[in-house]
Amino acid sequence: MTRLLSRRLLALALASALAVPAGAQPVDPFTVSDIRVDGLQRISAGTVFTYLPVERGDTLDPTRAAEAIRALYKTGFFEDVRLDQQGNILVVTVTERPAINKLTITGNKDIKTEDLTKGLADIGLAEGDTFDRLALDRVTQELVKQYNNRGKYNVEIKPTVARLDRNRVDLTIAITEGKAAKIRHINLVGNEKFQDEEILDTWESRESNWLSWYRRDDQYSREKLSGDLERLNSFYLDRGYVDFSVDSTQVSISPDRQDMFLTAGVTEGEQYKVSSVQVSGDTILPKEEIEKRILVQPDQIFSRRLLEISSDAITATLGNVGYAFAQVNAIPDVDREAKTVGITMQVVPGPRVNVRRIAFKGNTRTSDEVLRREMRQFEGSWYSQAALDRSKIRLQGLGYFETVDVETQPVPGSPDQVDVIVNVKETTSGSFVFGVGYSQLSGVTTQVQLSQNNFLGSGNRVSIEANRNAYLQRYEFSFLNPYFTDSGVSLGYNLAWREFDNSDFNTAQFSRTTRLGQVILGIPLTETDSVSAQLGVESDQLFTFPGATPQSAIDYIDAVGNRTFHTVRAEVGWARNSLNHALTPTAGMYQRLGAEVALPGSTVEYYKFTYEISKFWPLSRHLVLNTRGRIGYGDSYGDEFVRDICFIAPTQQNPNPTITPQEECTTASPDYVRTIRADGLPFFENFYAGGVSSQGRVRGFTDNTLGPRDIAASGFAQPIGGSLQTVGSLEVFFPTLLDTPAARVSAFLDFGNVYRDFDSFDAGELRASAGASILWRSPMGPISISYAYPLRKDDTDDIERLQFTFGGTF
Repeated sequence: MTRLLSRRLLALALASALAVPAGAQPVDPFTVSDIRVDGLQRISAGTVFTYLPVERGDTLDPTRAAEAIRALYKTGFFEDVRLDQQGNILVVTVTERPAINKLTITGNKDIKTEDLTKGLADIGLAEGDTFDRLALDRVTQELVKQYNNRGKYNVEIKPTVARLDRNRVDLTIAITEGKAAKIRHINLVGNEKFQDEEILDTWESRESNWLSWYRRDDQYSREKLSGDLERLNSFYLDRGYVDFSVDSTQVSISPDRQDMFLTAGVTEGEQYKVSSVQVSGDTILPKEEIEKRILVQPDQIFSRRLLEISSDAITATLGNVGYAFAQVNAIPDVDREAKTVGITMQVVPGPRVNVRRIAFKGNTRTSDEVLRREMRQFEGSWYSQAALDRSKIRLQGLGYFETVDVETQPVPGSPDQVDVIVNVKETTSGSFVFGVGYSQLSGVTTQVQLSQNNFLGSGNRVSIEANRNAYLQRYEFSFLNPYFTDSGVSLGYNLAWREFDNSDFNTAQFSRTTRLGQVILGIPLTETDSVSAQLGVESDQLFTFPGATPQSAIDYIDAVGNRTFHTVRAEVGWARNSLNHALTPTAGMYQRLGAEVALPGSTVEYYKFTYEISKFWPLSRHLVLNTRGRIGYGDSYGDEFVRDICFIAPTQQNPNPTITPQEECTTASPDYVRTIRADGLPFFENFYAGGVSSQGRVRGFTDNTLGPRDIAASGFAQPIGGSLQTVGSLEVFFPTLLDTPAARVSAFLDFGNVYRDFDSFDAGELRASAGASILWRSPMGPISISYAYPLRKDDTDDIERLQFTFGGTF
């Protein structure tokens, strides 16, 4: 659009430069002995002499004088030029055009300021250039025309020129765009085979409707109507109407310039079938391979769309073996009497092409090496469209770039070589969070978190976090090199020390101090499949609160007989990722199957399995459906911990009796014995559901509150999680709603719950909610806001309809 606007404004400027008045000129010819220039202020005399086609010793006659005046006018420097004679001296008197001191554009929204400024600069209307009133008038008319083409017929363009000293001006262009005229009615005349609604469903222009507030499809523009007429033609050609034609189009506007009425007259003609399909030309590959990619078959209804798909499939096939400029021409042979079309697919392969060079543009932070190792097209090898497509998907999968565009450029003088140019637009790939706060409960709170998925542009992932207050201390460091080897084997490690009160997370009231060291290994299997392994040592020290911690948690710890749990943890996982974008996917699938085992010798021996799947289905240009599910299950596999807790009634000698283990009960003469057990998945490893967490997302319910609850001695019921988790969702994204790839709006249906164990599963206990969500990678950080209405709930559930998350990024 910028280039088109610049060309139009430039054409207007050239036209205005030629329309100049003639100045006074000498009548009688004479020989010029000297030349004097009067009236110069900013422009030097040397500049005038450069353009003046008259020199000392020349004979000046009326014809040469007119040529001299035109030459000086064409420079664009002068408002007036006069030639006079003083003896044999030629006197050139000029009036300079003022210089533009400042150029201001206001009120424009539909056309960006940078586009307007660039277009004006291309024709010399820029700060520091000379000012041409005629060019300004012509540009004003062109801008009105540009806005009219966008359906804005009430636009007003008011240029203002303010004179300053030293022959300068300030130029202001005030634009009042007004509202775009809305399409009130679209009328098709001549269509008998298809209803208006079926035809207009393919149009970008629509009559004003309830969705027009965000689609803006009811705003008229000439370019959009031209595209719709082409869609109308395609609609009929895709259904066999070879003789279809658009006979007339009429656009009318209401007197107040607010309503548009569109009419198109058409001739449908008869429907044609395919009589034969042949392949000709140099197919390179066996003809049978080419014929397999042709979707059009004899006796089918003719379809231009199937022809185009077939041509593209053949072109892509040849492109995969190096023929980057292959062409497939579908040549029709129309028999109007028989109402049939014979088709010849003519293959023109062109030269076989190899890639001379691959260059990257736009990666200001990310090094070329990080991008180059994701490329599946290599320099010096045969061109492959499939390899380029896969390279683009892998680059988008990094999550470092908002957009990735791949283009090929022919090498001048080498028809068998191309250069591949990869243009990227970087996005935020890290986060920085810093906070200081104070509360009566926890005192001063400080938090510093720094994470970068593309550390110093190297592709390595680094995260450092420090968080501390009266009840929470957490220090973590993690590092991952995704290309520890050239083959893509990743290696990393995590180090962490955490001490926190679980009550902050809507879970059972207990505190936990964790020390963790972990090594991570990842191995790619294919372009989409990979396996990972983790081995770590963890120490957890648990503390309970009398009267606040659920009795089941206290019993578990007492049955084990130790508040410190040592774990040697091994994790293995398999993942398949075919998503077309890491940040805003619109197609593809992600699956992961993981197993986590506390190895023999750990204080508690247990295992956990998780499986998650997420698939994106592109429904249309405006809609993408995401189906997501996750299931998790865990249990113990080692020996069961069983203990008998003995209670002794108080006596005069011992008014405060203690709880003693079983082996002391015979001498202590207990008044009551209770057997406690520690089996199943440890309560501090339970799954949770509810809220916006990605691992247990059921929006509309407070984080981590779904599922089993246990009652403490105080009578307060607390969520304690469970060993079985089932959650899922159906979510429809509207990618074009906010007109930016960094934002998405969605409508969702979430469902799920957690259960104490596998035998406790009851589909009737599943919770469900529906609502809307906004996801935005803002310059200040990723923001997620959702509003959900619970559809299936229990009176004891904690409801939280409006939920949001925010994190700072850089």
